[in-house]
Amino acid sequence: MLFNWLAIVAGAVCVSSHATHHVDDQEPFSQERLDELERKWGTDWGFSGISTFAHLPHTRCLTRPETTYDIAILGAPFDTSVTYRPGARFGPRAIRAGSSRQTSFRGFNTRANLNPYTSWATIVDCGDIPITPFDNKLALRQMSEAFLELGKRPSTEKSTESGVQYLKKPKLLTLGGDHSIALPALRALKEVYGHPIAVVHFDAHLDTWHPAKYPSAWIDPEDPSTQSFFNHGSMFWIAATEGLIANDSSVHAGLRTRLSGDEPEDYTDDSQQGWIRIATDDIDEIGVKGIITSIMNRVGTEMPVYLSIDIDVIDPGLAPGTGTPEPGGWTTRELIRILRGIEGMNVIGADIVEVSPAYDGSAETTGIAAAQIAYEVLTSMVRKGLIEQARTKVMTQGNKDEL
Repeated sequence: MLFNWLAIVAGAVCVSSHATHHVDDQEPFSQERLDELERKWGTDWGFSGISTFAHLPHTRCLTRPETTYDIAILGAPFDTSVTYRPGARFGPRAIRAGSSRQTSFRGFNTRANLNPYTSWATIVDCGDIPITPFDNKLALRQMSEAFLELGKRPSTEKSTESGVQYLKKPKLLTLGGDHSIALPALRALKEVYGHPIAVVHFDAHLDTWHPAKYPSAWIDPEDPSTQSFFNHGSMFWIAATEGLIANDSSVHAGLRTRLSGDEPEDYTDDSQQGWIRIATDDIDEIGVKGIITSIMNRVGTEMPVYLSIDIDVIDPGLAPGTGTPEPGGWTTRELIRILRGIEGMNVIGADIVEVSPAYDGSAETTGIAAAQIAYEVLTSMVRKGLIEQARTKVMTQGNKDEL
């Protein structure tokens, strides 16, 4: 018996030694050979390949600090702070699936005259934050630390050394997840940039409600440490109390929610937190251009902006896969037109949230709509970078001419 074991071990050592010897003797592949393999096998169709956003390269960025990027796609599969239908934890997966027909070889955006996937920006799908579904306090901590970890990373070397301020810090585009993920994102952005951030918020709902507006005899409404205060209808209220949102700078767009109680005091609270409101119905009076003008007059082109897009801003007849649907919303086309019109904003981070594929139809229209919205946001970020590069070049040349 002992002899048999010794024979097996000796054989294994022999095979291992032979395999190692083979690898050591193997000549490195030439660049020509590698290029040939890439040409033959390096392309995916919309229906093939591992599901990353727009077939972008995937790296688990949270565990690989050496990875650099200009824009990171990050999933936040979290939905345990919702007030109605859960399921948005599957949103990142659905949005990635919805983006499958987006590829670098067919990504040219005619309205912006650029392909966001082949322009100056290195865009990486950083995978998902592994968020606990059992403990919201821990989940909030995990998301806060993850956003801060990735937000503090340097951009690519080319962007960092470009001299263009907009390119020096990487941008995160987060795929939710329920809307509460905006709170940890804003916490991270305030620390990274050193000051409060303006928010442009597309949503059917305010999301600035005092948490005690959700009635319960089981909590102390005056205790801010109450865990249930962290929910997807109150995260901007918490952000305001923490000083994360710049005063009198932010705007809601697409509102059509019902309010608490018998008076419009929710609007009073909202105004006191520094917001202005654009209702869904306003588009019938002032049109898409009027909506765009109202937003741009509020935030301008210089103030750092967090762009937060709840998919329920779209009418549920067009995007049914969401947790708190409200009839009478904007069309997908109207929302995209508005997003294109505000591309001059200084967007330093963004999210697309509340996609719940369990309530979507077999055509996956909500996931596809969210993916298209992400594409438009990416296009605007990349175009802003090109504009800022051109502006910096002109300023630098002007300074040289003066000398």
